[in-house]
Amino acid sequence: MSIFSRRTDKKIAAYQRELIETHYTEVDNMYRQIRSWRHDYRSHIQTMKAYAAAGDLEAIRSYLDGLETDLATVDTVIRTGNKMTDAILNSKISLARSKDISVTADASIPVALGFSEIDLCVIIGNLFDNAIEASLSLPPEKRMIRIYMDMKGTQLYISFTNLTANSKLPRIGRGFASTKGKNHGFGLRRIDSVVDRLGGYLNRASEDGAFTTEILLPDPGCISSPRENVPSPK
Repeated sequence: MSIFSRRTDKKIAAYQRELIETHYTEVDNMYRQIRSWRHDYRSHIQTMKAYAAAGDLEAIRSYLDGLETDLATVDTVIRTGNKMTDAILNSKISLARSKDISVTADASIPVALGFSEIDLCVIIGNLFDNAIEASLSLPPEKRMIRIYMDMKGTQLYISFTNLTANSKLPRIGRGFASTKGKNHGFGLRRIDSVVDRLGGYLNRASEDGAFTTEILLPDPGCISSPRENVPSPK
């Protein structure tokens, strides 16, 4: 193995550790908040019953307002059915919205995956980072990221779409021309490398001011042709 390959592997390992430690911890805290809210549900009911018995409608209204605010912080959590995916999605969605980027996500992984969750985190993390970076070149009112994930038979389908400042980017080989730095290119190579190693399918498209990446990842235990019947993103 060359010195360059060893350095690259170290960079990849460090990036994967950062994904696991940061995002997994964040979503675990979100789950704790959900469990805490459910645990306190009975107490909330008893408190409101006491206010009702006393005829204190203003206290009930104030208490309900507080519960509504508390619930709103829990209700925004994406729950796909896969904890690691939840970690990365929720962390990146929070980051995007802090930068005035509108995010819509429809994601479901109802089955146990047959490949490494770390590989999935590398793909999703880099896709999201690239989408956020591209969105920042637009005015806040035009920033948008759309995510769709679901099982298509025995394959996991992933689609990321974001608006861009260019109506159509020129294609260069497998990818597109970019004004971004070398870190951007490294992220794209990481996505390509993982998809290729898993025997998956990847397609990038730039049309009408929108950039879309579609990926299909087959179940290693039941590999069909990943290039057939590629669905359109929602």
